[in-house]
Amino acid sequence: MWHDQNSYNRIRKMMKDKYEYYEVRDMIHSALLIEPSKGSVVNAFSHVWGYFKKVCEPSEKELFKKLKEQYVLDQVEATTLIYFIYCMAMFYDVTYLKDSSLIKNFKIKIAN
Repeated sequence: MWHDQNSYNRIRKMMKDKYEYYEVRDMIHSALLIEPSKGSVVNAFSHVWGYFKKVCEPSEKELFKKLKEQYVLDQVEATTLIYFIYCMAMFYDVTYLKDSSLIKNFKIKIAN
């Protein structure tokens, strides 16, 4: 989803339709080569935010809105958005997000 919404939708459909593993894997690899657009990043950031919107503090909600706006205006990088999601996932112990490729790949990047 972060890289390309259309690819994400195709991959989801392939998995639902029980395509062969190698076909899904190849599609995922192709999707990861696509440079994320501003729209795809904002869409994914907003989607992931859904895991927190009912449990977060008002200040966290305001920070989410501010970061999204700053990203659109080129005032912060996409990694700032990921770091925010990472912190929220750790704080609220959202296992699904902690195990997501978005978070795992981010942890690898900051470790290097």
